[in-house]
Amino acid sequence: MEIKNKNVFITGSTRGIGLGIAHKFASLGANVVLNGRRQIPEELLETFKSYGVKVIAISGDVSDNEDAKRMIAEAVEGLGSVDILVNNAGITRDKMMLRMTEDDFESVLKINLTGAFNMTQAVLKPMTKAREGAIINISSVVGIRGNAGQANYAASKAGLIGFSKSVAREVAARNVRINVIAPGFIESDMTDVLSDKIKEAMLGQIPMKAFGSVEQVAEVTVFMASQDYLTGQVLAIDGGLSM
Repeated sequence: MEIKNKNVFITGSTRGIGLGIAHKFASLGANVVLNGRRQIPEELLETFKSYGVKVIAISGDVSDNEDAKRMIAEAVEGLGSVDILVNNAGITRDKMMLRMTEDDFESVLKINLTGAFNMTQAVLKPMTKAREGAIINISSVVGIRGNAGQANYAASKAGLIGFSKSVAREVAARNVRINVIAPGFIESDMTDVLSDKIKEAMLGQIPMKAFGSVEQVAEVTVFMASQDYLTGQVLAIDGGLSM
């Protein structure tokens, strides 16, 4: 798939990995939908002006099925189509299992997994009709190897892998491809708040002894969107953490 002039919807794209992915696609000539639960500030949209592409803001709750349908409909109305969907929206509520509440568990699954279901289901009708489309789901290395204190997050991210492989089989004949990226420890505003001690402990687990960057994840996302013979795959960008 040629990226230039394609329309890309990235959920959870007001900061961090999602925002980096949005900038990467825009820099390659794609039109972009920025998405978040709250109203997206005008100054954030201004940062995309230099690319010379269309950038629109659509706020909403991915965990609400009707809201997901509305957001995709608004994107199609505003841009003409949604050619690429990146399901990036996600939350954490980390606790050890014995202290985790039902709400801690369900709320993470609702955004991270059900949210991807809602957005994917909403976009598949126009994609299958057009007989072209790419969906990239942002999982996590935690969904592959687990992590103490993150049973809810790991379950949501592991579920996303099984979900993606299953739907990829359903829509492959319609030329709609679904792939998964499983990032490891990526430097972002989420890791910036961690103490040096915690960062050092995290680095000790990574064979390459370095954190990944948002730019690296964005590059892999573009690769997955552009490769026409790639579907149902999981790529861990984690410095060897999951091997």
